[in-house]
Amino acid sequence: MAGLATAFGSGSMTNSIDEFLVSDVILATGTNTTENHPVISTKIKQAVVHNGAKLIVVDPRNIELTKFATLYLSPIPGTDVAWINGMMNIIIEEGLLDKKYIEERTENFEEMAKVVKKYTPEFVEGITGIPKNLLIDAARLYAKAKVASIVYAMGITQHTTGTDNVKSLANLAMLCGNVGKEGGGVNPLRGQANVQGACDLGALPNVYTGYQPVTNEEIRKKFEEAWKPLNPLPNKVGLTLTEMVDAIVSKKVKGVFLIGENPMLSDPDSTHVEKAIKELEFIAVSDIFLSETAKLADVVFPAVTIAEKDGTFTNTERRVQRVRKAIPPVGEAKPDWEIVSLLSTKMGYKMDYKDPEEIFEEIRTVTPSYYGITYKRIDEMDGIQWPCPSLDHPGTKYLHKDKFARGKGLFSAIEFIKPAELPDDEYPFILSTGRVLFHYHTATMTRRSKGINEYYPKGYVEINPVDAEKLGVKDEDLVKVKSRRGEIQINASVTDRSPIGTIFIPFHFYEAKANILTNPALDPIAKIPEYKVCAVQVERVEE
Repeated sequence: MAGLATAFGSGSMTNSIDEFLVSDVILATGTNTTENHPVISTKIKQAVVHNGAKLIVVDPRNIELTKFATLYLSPIPGTDVAWINGMMNIIIEEGLLDKKYIEERTENFEEMAKVVKKYTPEFVEGITGIPKNLLIDAARLYAKAKVASIVYAMGITQHTTGTDNVKSLANLAMLCGNVGKEGGGVNPLRGQANVQGACDLGALPNVYTGYQPVTNEEIRKKFEEAWKPLNPLPNKVGLTLTEMVDAIVSKKVKGVFLIGENPMLSDPDSTHVEKAIKELEFIAVSDIFLSETAKLADVVFPAVTIAEKDGTFTNTERRVQRVRKAIPPVGEAKPDWEIVSLLSTKMGYKMDYKDPEEIFEEIRTVTPSYYGITYKRIDEMDGIQWPCPSLDHPGTKYLHKDKFARGKGLFSAIEFIKPAELPDDEYPFILSTGRVLFHYHTATMTRRSKGINEYYPKGYVEINPVDAEKLGVKDEDLVKVKSRRGEIQINASVTDRSPIGTIFIPFHFYEAKANILTNPALDPIAKIPEYKVCAVQVERVEE
């Protein structure tokens, strides 16, 4: 997360994927790893089955990974800060913390400890529903490990308290001295291919490449000298995608250029998003297929697929890798960099790069963490993990080995705050959204794959058997799910994967758009919407 850039690598894994194999304990929370990150889940399973690692899974849903878990904790959605504070309370009270590490490498411990003091196992059970004995067992298992790794994904970040959740996990890791050692760390699993690379190279509203702040005058001047823009570069933080939607409605944003993004399906409160897009004076979309959003565009630029492009991708463990063109571009499609370069030149700022390598050379000269990475070195080393500050540097397997990027690791004193919208008499269920193994994000690609689409052709709403019986709903029945923002009809999947009082809908399917329902309330720091908790009602649709 961008708010933690200086301390925890801007949402990148502090450690490497293979290091799960040397972890004694792995704490996985807010990550349905087997369906969203199947390659990484294989490593976690391997660590458990072959290397004897202990796995703690903390997730409201009974996901497949729980089959490999030593301990499984199922909290009420949106209560992460409470159970993390509870684990820290136990660790401190029982003297299981790493005092030497805390003293030498961290600061603000006393303030954090003061806050977590009231988060006793009994107090936490009342908030989260996690039995106190299970919480105690989990705290002891994590704290007593020689080295323990934390793995998380969007089940932690997609909340109005997402930043608090991440900081709390950082607190837990530092409390036991698990940051800056092989097999440990705090490891967010990135949600899409090359999303790490996109963030690294400045596709965020508050930073240039390598997380260099746009508000820093010295850095801004460096980029002006490198790029020689027609006008001075702005020194103000821009808008996130979700904020842009509101800015469109208020007429502050009048035109949009979308690259490989499908907010008609992926953004919360989809009805509001569609209204905003239709109010734009101009919208251009660059994509490989005519997505739901592209259908509303004034201009569509046909982009190439991964098979038709050269360049680099940076994966979730910060590894910069080469992508090589397998076939020439089909039809009139062009690589992203060519589309942007041609458009920029037409608008008066000439971009005449000859190939992606020339662009990468420019990137590394203005990005300290990428400076030592070249195409030649990537080929020789099978990819390089940043930070790589010099041409003789081997890359960095894990971060914060001797000290934190900010000097000392900062403990944060964080109180539990409830989600923005909770169930009530009118809307008695909690809805959480996510993905399934067979489809990718808004399914712009995967639903065009015949085999995949035949296996998983439509969306379902998971309903616990106890709730289904009360509602008179059977498996495959059509139900109506309604929130304060809209309603959809979708078939029921009666299963105990989702706990009583909670339903789950994958967001891939346009015919049953889960994001018509979701709450656009944002985390105040990271500006991430609360996809994982909103209040809904469910009823059977009569034939």
